[in-house]
Amino acid sequence: MLENVTNGLEVLIMRVTNKMIMNNSASNINSAKEVVNTRNKQMTSQKRIDKPSDDPVIAVRSLRLATTLSQVSQYYSKNIPDANQWLDITETALINISNVATDCKTICVGGSTDSYNSQSDRKTMLTQLESLQKALFAEGNADYANRTVFTGYRTNSNLTFTEDETQTKYRIDQTLSIEDLMEEHRYYSGNVVVPTTETEVIAPKDNATLISDITETDYYRLRLNYKDIDSVNSINIKYEGNTTDTPDISFAFTATNGVYNDDTSGGALTSNGFSLRVYENETDWANADTTDKVKKVDNNEIVFIRETGDIIFGDTVASTLKTNKAELAVQYDKTGFKEGQLRPEYYYNCTKMIDSTGATLTSNNEYTKFDANGDVIHFDIEYTIAANQTIAINTEASDVFDSSLQRDIDEMMNAVQRVISAYDKLDTIKNMKSETQYASDEDQEWLDKWQDAAQKEFDYYNNNMRKLFDTEIGNIKSYCDKISLAITDLGCKEQSLSLTKVRVGDQRETVQQLQTENDDVDLSQIIIDYTAAYTAYQASLTAAGKLGDSTLLNYI
Repeated sequence: MLENVTNGLEVLIMRVTNKMIMNNSASNINSAKEVVNTRNKQMTSQKRIDKPSDDPVIAVRSLRLATTLSQVSQYYSKNIPDANQWLDITETALINISNVATDCKTICVGGSTDSYNSQSDRKTMLTQLESLQKALFAEGNADYANRTVFTGYRTNSNLTFTEDETQTKYRIDQTLSIEDLMEEHRYYSGNVVVPTTETEVIAPKDNATLISDITETDYYRLRLNYKDIDSVNSINIKYEGNTTDTPDISFAFTATNGVYNDDTSGGALTSNGFSLRVYENETDWANADTTDKVKKVDNNEIVFIRETGDIIFGDTVASTLKTNKAELAVQYDKTGFKEGQLRPEYYYNCTKMIDSTGATLTSNNEYTKFDANGDVIHFDIEYTIAANQTIAINTEASDVFDSSLQRDIDEMMNAVQRVISAYDKLDTIKNMKSETQYASDEDQEWLDKWQDAAQKEFDYYNNNMRKLFDTEIGNIKSYCDKISLAITDLGCKEQSLSLTKVRVGDQRETVQQLQTENDDVDLSQIIIDYTAAYTAYQASLTAAGKLGDSTLLNYI
């Protein structure tokens, strides 16, 4: 260190050696090289930072924007299109079901007028109804990506039975509204049996009952959504305003060998002044009237037919139940389901007792559709389509359609078949009158009586078919209205999705712009910065190179 005195001030001058100069030059070169490296990385990656420590503020903001963009992109590119596809498939299925119902309505319009007068027309109508019944709920198994759209959470199961399951057994709890569902229905007693020999033609002169006199009786009825019932376990009726657990009318059945019967003696059950009788089929019901063989229901009586699932009310019972706006809860067992029938678990509280293989089930076999208050339990599938915004994309079959239309078509088919059979009987008797073996006056006289009976049967059944079809026009219209309402609801959801997609798309563009501004560099600016850094680096190398060539000896 050198010491110098200037104007009385003592100044200390540090000795700077060549080594110190070289070290400083090397340090400066490394600093310049680091800047060049940084600018080179920014120029090649076009990103502001390479690692979070380069700029923590930019790094944190980048992570937040990336997370937001990922979420928004999920809504825009995945969730909303998936929801739209689900709604489209549901809408298509409902439109197809509505078209089937509309075709049924067209047949009803023809069947209620003179459009189907000939036997061939009626057979054509029957064939059409059979085809429509098979096609009716085929759309109920519509699926999206192997997930059925009408079955709520259970998207891995079909809505209908896809094949006949003769051994499958359910215990079903079904509640029926007297006010909404009770309807007047015609029942017929008697059946003309066409004679095949001359002896049979004149046989009624010794036994007049051989020529059956068909009888029509009208009663109010409720109809279960399934027919061919094994047994009835209980029938409980509550009047409007009854909030207790005790029904106003209750019929409890006795179980014998696993089958519920009305009682051990075959008599009627009674409750609150009303009685109930259960019959296997309508023939047994008619035979209960030992005198006239007519299907009768006393004023205070209820009749249940297992084969048809009809609950038939006498006049006093029907009036009482309608006045009190009653609800009727029925628990029944049913074994055997045909292909195309709706599965009970999507409509009722029920227990699956035996599966399709005949195995008895003891666990995981109970299904709940209604809570303890009788309110429907909905199984909504919700998609998140935007931040804090969800939409229920599924339509449950129970909210749109049930087995009523299927049962209606079944009854129309039966009505047409009875007209066809009655016409064949009438035509056979007319042909018999022209045959030589029945040419005698006695044969002709008795054939006239047979013809009158057959004509009466045909007129009854033909009139019933027309009235039934006329009624079904209104019923099918109500079914179509309900389906149209569901389609409209889907349209509203699709419109909402469309608006949300536009908004989410705009949000995605905004986030992408913010992310670009935060993460990316201006290419033209970084080129300028890189050039300046590289120039400074080259200058530092040149200066250091000149220092390396000079020593103290150059000045001696």
